[in-house]
Amino acid sequence: MTLLDAARDRLDAMIADARTLIACESPSEDPAAVERSADVTAAVVDARLAQAGLAVPVERIVVDGAPHLRWTFGGGARRVLLVCHHDTVWPLGTLQRIPFSLADGVMRGPGCYDMVVGTVQALHAVCALASAGGAAAVDGVTLLVTADEEVGSPSSRALIESEARKHGAALVLEASGPGGAVKTERKGVSWYELEVMGRAAHSGLEPERGVNAGVELAHQILALASLADVDAGTTVTPTRGAIGTTGNTVPASARVSIDVRCRTAAEQDRVDAALHALRPVVAGARLVVHGGVNRRPLERSSASSLFERASALAAEAGIEALDQVAVGGASDGNFTAGVGTPTLDGLGAVGGGAHADDEHVLVEHIPSRTALVALLIRDLVREGTR
Repeated sequence: MTLLDAARDRLDAMIADARTLIACESPSEDPAAVERSADVTAAVVDARLAQAGLAVPVERIVVDGAPHLRWTFGGGARRVLLVCHHDTVWPLGTLQRIPFSLADGVMRGPGCYDMVVGTVQALHAVCALASAGGAAAVDGVTLLVTADEEVGSPSSRALIESEARKHGAALVLEASGPGGAVKTERKGVSWYELEVMGRAAHSGLEPERGVNAGVELAHQILALASLADVDAGTTVTPTRGAIGTTGNTVPASARVSIDVRCRTAAEQDRVDAALHALRPVVAGARLVVHGGVNRRPLERSSASSLFERASALAAEAGIEALDQVAVGGASDGNFTAGVGTPTLDGLGAVGGGAHADDEHVLVEHIPSRTALVALLIRDLVREGTR
């Protein structure tokens, strides 16, 4: 039996596991919900591993209250890190409005695409390999399922980076790009807040005594927008802002959030330096820049060798041609690539509607995507033992 045959045989089980995980709502910022999600995820994974003959206990790693899960297979050198997360963006009660459903080959439900099905595919890829070749087939593999990816991975970042440094490659089971393309490039993300401090005054009686922080912010927003570089793929976007306190007071304070996306670390550093070099225009105003780089880019060079390997294996997984795509959104793959570990992202579900009401997964692709992950793991483990 080929790994594709094995994945096809496991499809009903994968759908059942996806349904169980979707039914446990897991908004990142609800500690009780994420705790329940960790319990359910661990139970699903442990049960499938036991069926495959893998007696590997889950390690529950709690950081700042967030429960991350890790399964380490074998005692050999670390070859492959499988990166997943069990939190979602959907608030409690979403299931009442968007219940799990499966009709005409389309799965729906909150979190199905981002990234329940990807996690299920990673699990069953490991199980298919172990069922066919025993525990040795996955010696050197680690499955990591974190709890806070959707809010920027504040508590899991150090864990992800530490694990990535130990492994020869990272496979990220985030949802695919359009048409099933894997993600070989992700922009780096930097988040800032620019704070402006002025001086308050009555806007009718003596406005000249004030220092208008709102006017200063207007100058700075234009300066921020000018830092973008379309040709380099760099965006600098002022987003949420606030000015002043009352309608008849010269504002003494103002602030704006800034979202920066860059294809290269060099561009991130350029924008960071430019932000810290901003100077006030309005006499008497002061500026303070908060924040910095959140995720370094997943540059194409980090993914190229793994993409070539996946492309060569695609036909064996029943995939006619594997495409690649560059995206602006970030993932934990930015962290693994940022510490120098070769990383291939977007190996998860094929579908669409991430974070939207029409979130869905095309079920026909689940076996082939699972087989591709299994083939990549097998190839990387075997290479490491030669």
